Order: sequence, then structure tokens, then C-alpha cells
Amino acid sequence: MKWLLKIAVLSAAMMVPQVSVADKGLVTLLENEQSSLNTLPGARFREYLKAIRPKAPASNTVLKPVDVTYTRAWIDQRAAPDGNADWQCLSEALYFEARGETVKGQFAVAEVIMNRVKSSRFPDSVCGVIRQGTGRKYQCQFTYTCDGRKEVIAEKRAFERVSKVARATMDGVTQSLTNGATHYHTTAVRPSWAKVYKRTAKIGVHLFYRHNYRTASN
Repeated sequence: MKWLLKIAVLSAAMMVPQVSVADKGLVTLLENEQSSLNTLPGARFREYLKAIRPKAPASNTVLKPVDVTYTRAWIDQRAAPDGNADWQCLSEALYFEARGETVKGQFAVAEVIMNRVKSSRFPDSVCGVIRQGTGRKYQCQFTYTCDGRKEVIAEKRAFERVSKVARATMDGVTQSLTNGATHYHTTAVRPSWAKVYKRTAKIGVHLFYRHNYRTASN
């Protein structure tokens, strides 16, 4: 084996005070072999790992927090969002449930949906929460999914805004607005469950409630 040969030659060199020309040639040969070993895939892989290893952030690096003002101007400045099916479901829910609400109210409605996702009493995905009960007329959790009317997004600008609200909510940009609410209704109606659930907030034209059980977010 190459490494055993190298050890033998080096040991012999230490025992002989004068190195012959032939010995020098052999040592040179071994040095060349070592150079070749350093280019093997394992060595290259180690160098690759060093190259891609993340650098530690500078000690004086400060992450700038997102300053949310809950205004249309703030929403309009946000980049055009994208996302998975859950983001699409949340965007559509905000469009049909809260597009006429204030920006803060839209965030609050989105928060309720996310609170349900966190709760063990509801489905564990955004789409699952929104579609719960769909297929039974007026037995669903979100009326637009079971009122028998076709869901048409006609106001493109409004949908663009609520899709940004959905993205920011899923990214955890904002602070809690509803104190763990899992239910809401507009001020135009008074559902029977509102008499027994704990009211946690009023934002825009929506009232927010939390069930008597605790959720993952409160």
C-alpha cells in the first residue's frame, strides 16, 4: 500500500545520515504520489464542503423588523406573492370573506384561519380548515364554500391585495390581533354561538371570539 511504502522510506531516511541520489528520487516519487492522493474525490469533497459551509453572521448584524402599518399603502408596496395550495386557499378565503374589510380586519380574519390550523379541534391545513363542511349547503365553516353560488374573482386588484395579506400572515410578519380567536362574524349578524363564546376583539366590521377551550395560539 502506498502509505506503508511512504512510512518505510521515511523511516529508512531517518536512519541513514546521507541520502543517496536514488533515495532522493524515491522521496520525490512519494511526494508526487501524495500530491495525487490529495486530488482524490474524498479530498475534493472536503474542499467542497468548506466552500459551501455557511459563514457565521457578523456580530454587529441586526435584522430589521418588518414595520406593519395595516394600510393599503403598506400592502401595495409589498412584492407580488406566490405560494402553495394553502396560500391560494387563504387568499381566496380573504377575498370572499373580507375583501371589503380594512387591511387590519383582513389580517385578523387570516389570523383566525391560522389559529384554527394550530388547534387540534380543526383540520391541520389551511385548505382543510377553509373547506371543512363544504358540500353540505350552509353547513360549512365559510359560507362562500357552500352557498351554491359560483366562486368568481372579479375584482383583480382586491384579490392582489388579499393575496399579499395571506402571504404576510403565513410568513408570520404581524403580531397577534385577535387574542387567539377561532371564530368571527360581521356586526350585521348575531349567531347563537356568539352568546357563549368569549369575545376577544372588534376590528372593522368583524367581531372575534374564542371558544371556551384553549387553542395553540392563546
